[in-house]
Amino acid sequence: MSLAARKLATYADVLAAPPNRVAEVLLGELRLSPRPARRHGHAASVLGMDIGSAFERGRGGPGGWVIFDEPELHLGADVVVPDLASWKRDRFPVSGAEEVYFTTAPDWVCEVLSKATARYDRTDKLTIYAREGIPYVWLLDPVLRTLEVFILDAGRWALHGTYRDDQLVAAPPFEAVPLELAALWSPGSETDPQPGE
Repeated sequence: MSLAARKLATYADVLAAPPNRVAEVLLGELRLSPRPARRHGHAASVLGMDIGSAFERGRGGPGGWVIFDEPELHLGADVVVPDLASWKRDRFPVSGAEEVYFTTAPDWVCEVLSKATARYDRTDKLTIYAREGIPYVWLLDPVLRTLEVFILDAGRWALHGTYRDDQLVAAPPFEAVPLELAALWSPGSETDPQPGE
């Protein structure tokens, strides 16, 4: 069925989704994902704490950013929920504090890959993020224990670097404070596969 012939998903579909699912509208299609597994949640939480301390709170780092876990982004007709997103403080939308979503594209997004989401994180979401001019995207894989850092260059994603295991990473836009990848992996993550990952 062609895109023109099928009914495009809307925010009403997101609101009607089951509460135990993450609902997104990606390029006109409703996507429902399971809530993150523990390994996924741990990686996102630790990354958010490390970046937030240095780059939002200014503890041992430059500050100047506002960081959110799982923000709901309304980017055109798309409704996207990245694992982490951050805005430079001078671009952070201060109006609409009571809203549950953002319409201003962030300056950085991190997707934590899982078996259920990797296909769309690498395709539809990267397409949306490029269209919206988000300058930096990180793809974090807690199963493979890797981090891929992408920079938007003339509307296309350029791979800045791929890191793994216990490397110390100084990657844009947060290169001012190196990140210890080993801290992101759950204890036993190299030998303890979990359902849904």
